[in-house]
Amino acid sequence: MRRVLGILTFLCLSLFGLLPVHAGVDVRVNIATQRMTVTTTDGEVHQWAISSGRKGFRSPNGVYRPTRLERSWYSRKYGGAMPHSVFFRGGYAIHGTTAVGALGRPASHGCIRLHPANAAKLFALVKKHGAGATTIALNGAAPDNLSQFAKASGGAKTKIAKAKAKQRTAIAAKRQTAPNWDAARGQILLRPALPAGAIGYQPYDMQRYYQTGPRWR
Repeated sequence: MRRVLGILTFLCLSLFGLLPVHAGVDVRVNIATQRMTVTTTDGEVHQWAISSGRKGFRSPNGVYRPTRLERSWYSRKYGGAMPHSVFFRGGYAIHGTTAVGALGRPASHGCIRLHPANAAKLFALVKKHGAGATTIALNGAAPDNLSQFAKASGGAKTKIAKAKAKQRTAIAAKRQTAPNWDAARGQILLRPALPAGAIGYQPYDMQRYYQTGPRWR
């Protein structure tokens, strides 16, 4: 009898919403549009711009759960700060970035970058509801014209490298079109010497020269 009453009490409380509801976080990353949508079972909805992996560093599509949370993290491999990191597969994480100007297009090494404020918000939601109640889904692919963007922090270095390459090309082209004075000097020295009295003249027919006199050209 007590068991029956207990079941009835549980059902009634559930119907009237008096029992605590198991909350969760649903994170959906659309790589094609470079957007993230975050919804929670208690009614929160957020839509944020992201940066996924650029060309050569694709972000892994799939459905995951957070593996660990790191409030302050630094990538020794790529040399960059990753505040409020939510790791979901190996070294891949959703984290904040200082390269906010690149948000909305691929620019990372495979991680999902967010504005620092949005990364902190997501970090707090996952911490509140728990990693076990959080789902992270990545889907889609970035268009090729978006995947060719370089890392935002390397813009100045890229411009310098391009300028140096252009300068080297110009120097090489100039060397190819410049006269080869060494070769010309060698040709002059190889010419046979002329008699002192006939500088600039040579007989064109030696037999007729001796018969009829010199004819010059």
